[in-house]
Amino acid sequence: MTPDPSVQSAMVATIPQLRAFAISLCRDRTHADDLVQETLLRACANIARFQPGTNMAAWLFTILRNRYYSEHRKRRREIEDVNGAFAATLVIQPDQIAHVEYGELRAALPSLSDAMRDAIILVGACGLSYEDAARICDCAVGTIKSRVHRARERLAAMLSLEGVADLVEDPIPQSVIARAEHWRSHTR
Repeated sequence: MTPDPSVQSAMVATIPQLRAFAISLCRDRTHADDLVQETLLRACANIARFQPGTNMAAWLFTILRNRYYSEHRKRRREIEDVNGAFAATLVIQPDQIAHVEYGELRAALPSLSDAMRDAIILVGACGLSYEDAARICDCAVGTIKSRVHRARERLAAMLSLEGVADLVEDPIPQSVIARAEHWRSHTR
């Protein structure tokens, strides 16, 4: 709907004041021009709501101010992510592989001796130092190191891993070991 010529001229006459107000709000000329343009488009689209005889400038200023604050509230909740780094952190990796690995590791852990299983869980899953694990198991540090090494080798062989490093560096087996130990301690 095209506004009548008197309303249209009142809108055009208000543009410099709208632009100044928009610049004072957003402090960016380009954004201010976009805001004024959006205000005029909204005013034209809703011209039937304007009551003739009332203050055109006040009506346009209200539209501009409301539009600015709506955009501002929206931008507060948004995060600028130019290269997609933030969005990449929001991705949830599929858990099928972890679930299968968990099942395989859970099946492999009982085949270890209690001493090796305790050592690998304390060092590998719980993240304790060899010294702390040795104190808990009441044995020498060298014994714990040996038990952990043998447990890693056996688990790597049982899980068809290329080497012990795959078991040590991959966080999934570490979390799987922790979950398996939790499961084992709660099913006794």
